[in-house]
Amino acid sequence: MMTPMRFTHAVRYDAPVAEVHTMLTDAAFREKASWSQGVESVEVQVDGSTVRIEMVQPNTDIPSFARAFAGETTRAIQTEHWADDLSADFSVATPGKPAGIHGIRRLVADGDGTLDTFEGEAKAKIPLIGGKIESLIKDKLVQGWDQESVVGAAWLAGER
Repeated sequence: MMTPMRFTHAVRYDAPVAEVHTMLTDAAFREKASWSQGVESVEVQVDGSTVRIEMVQPNTDIPSFARAFAGETTRAIQTEHWADDLSADFSVATPGKPAGIHGIRRLVADGDGTLDTFEGEAKAKIPLIGGKIESLIKDKLVQGWDQESVVGAAWLAGER
């Protein structure tokens, strides 16, 4: 039985929780942050407390063994169901591929700022190379989250 790869990640914003939550549930922000990650296409939908981001990402930055499995691009659907202004069920699904990420995204007050945290797991149901694929999708999420925080810091400073 394969064990999912558990991991955590956090970024910090110099803004209160309420402002960060408002930004993270703004379709224009999420689209801008997605484009900054080099996606080929993106569609963002915000419906009440649910944020859904569907994107196509090029796979030029992954090793050839993974590209053979993933193809030249990956369609990813990121979904966040915000229970309140502080936490959301978070998932990334890759339709047609047996790999994804799920966990909890939390916003935590940190002095006059906010920690945007993730705790969850990457899972790839692929014999022999599943662990390597889990590591790759975890790394892509972390890189994307870090890039989103760069765009977020500028957004919170008024660059829209």
